[in-house]
Amino acid sequence: MKILLSNDDGVHAKGISVLYEALSKIADVTVIAPDRNCSGASNSLTLLNPLRATQLENGFYSVNGTPTDCVHLGVNQLLDEEPDLVVAGINNGANLGDDTLYSGTVAAATEGRHLGLPAIAVSLCSKKEANYETAAAVVVKIIKQLSSHPLPKDQIINVNVPDIPLTELKGVKVTRLGARHKADTMTEQIDPWGRSVFWYGSLGSESDAGEGTDFFAVNQGYVAVTPLKVDMTAYETMDAMSSWLEEVS
Repeated sequence: MKILLSNDDGVHAKGISVLYEALSKIADVTVIAPDRNCSGASNSLTLLNPLRATQLENGFYSVNGTPTDCVHLGVNQLLDEEPDLVVAGINNGANLGDDTLYSGTVAAATEGRHLGLPAIAVSLCSKKEANYETAAAVVVKIIKQLSSHPLPKDQIINVNVPDIPLTELKGVKVTRLGARHKADTMTEQIDPWGRSVFWYGSLGSESDAGEGTDFFAVNQGYVAVTPLKVDMTAYETMDAMSSWLEEVS
């Protein structure tokens, strides 16, 4: 098996190194990741500047682009053969609920699916970075199951792992996305030259975190595995919308 491994925390992040070591025991792994932290990059592409890929001493490729750029560049230029699977992570911090819309980790997996490849995004739900090995072990187990249970062609899976030792995990739950309250307002500060600068506020608290959600599973000590569809069409609205749009035409 050949795996393309990327992330949004950057090519030097601990999470991607730990996952590389684990995946290398079961596959031929190529790492292509951003040269810096690209958290929150979502599915953005670098269109106005050239992309450069530099191979580091450890064999990883460092790219001056986004997670989406890295996967696209890998599949179309850097790899001699098309990979069998795209894996993104291990992200430093959760990608739960509506956070997935902003996540560069999820976006890297989504780009793999856009290119016709099965894909997994994985995140460690903590900022302490204590148990990346737990998340890596979970991903290896999931990948081993994919050969006999392939993903639908329009889906990826988003995996969120509690930051606890592997022996303390309660199990795995298939979940839906939860939701947060809106984030705190942005804050203004003054730089040394007297100019205003602005920072995003903290994440909103959980607003939909009941049983069945990814938030609930992680909070209870379970791995949350959420299948995500790339097609965002609101099919349930189409008939009603067609009716009132008749008066527009």
